[in-house]
Amino acid sequence: MERLPGERNIALRLSYDGSAYHGWQVQKTEISVAETLETALSKVCGHRVKVVGCGRTDAGVHALRYCANFRTTSRIPIDRLPLAVNSRLPADISVSDAVEAPWDFNAIGSCIKKEYIYKIHASRIRDPFLEKRACFYPSALDIEKMERAGRAFEGTHDFAAVRSVGTPTKTTVRTVHWCRTEKEGDVITIAVCADGFLYNMVRAIVGTMVYASYGKIEPEDIPALLEKGDRRLTGPTMPPQGLYLNRIWYEGEVGKMME
Repeated sequence: MERLPGERNIALRLSYDGSAYHGWQVQKTEISVAETLETALSKVCGHRVKVVGCGRTDAGVHALRYCANFRTTSRIPIDRLPLAVNSRLPADISVSDAVEAPWDFNAIGSCIKKEYIYKIHASRIRDPFLEKRACFYPSALDIEKMERAGRAFEGTHDFAAVRSVGTPTKTTVRTVHWCRTEKEGDVITIAVCADGFLYNMVRAIVGTMVYASYGKIEPEDIPALLEKGDRRLTGPTMPPQGLYLNRIWYEGEVGKMME
């Protein structure tokens, strides 16, 4: 892409509650996070802005840390950009930082690895404040079995068995750096870090861990299930509201901003 005089590539750190949005990606008829951000940035910069996000999040999915980049000829100082954009954004999206990125930086293409977390509210009594921020699960879950199941996903594998049909990919092989489970009160949090994710991969991994927690799948069976690559043999795709993009890793100044 030809660079215009004075044009900058700016990376943003933002967070959002995805409850009101049809995911990150711009949609033809539904409101999205990207469209809402582009509208605000276009007003601030004085020209139409297109953003590149670090990944697609589905309808109802949240982001505690998210990175997007865009190019602009606007001379607004970097340190003023977050406040200027936030004044034009709804309260459920917030830009917390901005940095001038290398010209070839791309929020999705330059990403080294990502971490998602999934929250399960394991209780017989609903919590209205967690209704859109955790998956309500009114049955007992075996944390020890979930931990064992999570560890079975770690490493480099073909993850076709835990993905939904969606955007075509060249390969379904990914490397999961860790899959950890912890419990605080009634809330179970599962953290999955990988070099990349397939469509619904985290939600299907968690569904398989839930199956393992009550014996429908044994944790030790998971490597063989991954080898078979049959989505019908693994656990269900969990609801979207428990899923958060939590961390994204980059090199250089963008990486420091995202810490």
